[in-house]
Amino acid sequence: MEKFVTLSAIAAALPQANIDTDKIIPARFLKTTQRTGLGKHAFDAMRYLPDGAENPDFVLNQQPWRKAEILITYDNLGCGSSREHAPWALLDFGIRCVIAPSFADIFFNNCFKNGILPIRLPREVCDELMGDAQMGSNARLTVDLPRQVVIRPNGEEVPFEIDAFRKHLLLEGLDDIGQTLKHEATITTYEKRQDRDKSWLPTIHFD
Repeated sequence: MEKFVTLSAIAAALPQANIDTDKIIPARFLKTTQRTGLGKHAFDAMRYLPDGAENPDFVLNQQPWRKAEILITYDNLGCGSSREHAPWALLDFGIRCVIAPSFADIFFNNCFKNGILPIRLPREVCDELMGDAQMGSNARLTVDLPRQVVIRPNGEEVPFEIDAFRKHLLLEGLDDIGQTLKHEATITTYEKRQDRDKSWLPTIHFD
């Protein structure tokens, strides 16, 4: 998993509440177990018209927000089903940070597991950040995870809270497998000891 330390990027404003996981990645695209390739289908129903052409009114189809790495929305982002494909799709599109007043719990947890930083901020602060985002490419937001602040284009710093252990995992780029591999030497020693302890057992042959 890619480390998350600081991110200075274009932010896209999507002023909607209750954006569920089916809106983030529709169920018909869930046939894959790969974490890549889903970005082109992120927000499919909003990004594309019935004939398959891009919807010019959707923010992520517009410049400069096609290259957005930060997404700002309203309450209850990621509600609905528990599909982990939702953060996979966001990450594959290029989103590394999502900011909202609240998140669905499973989606919130899955973001951390995939290297996306979800930040909870009050609705009125999200409105201010959306205003910044609408200023375009010259109004980048900076997310400083070590200091736990979002820095606005005007230099104002907005603090946010994050669990210390989850912060550590993002800073180190550790997903579930990465956490296990940190203990690889201990696991190997234990397995060797188990093999040695079993060496006295008799071998039983069945004729």
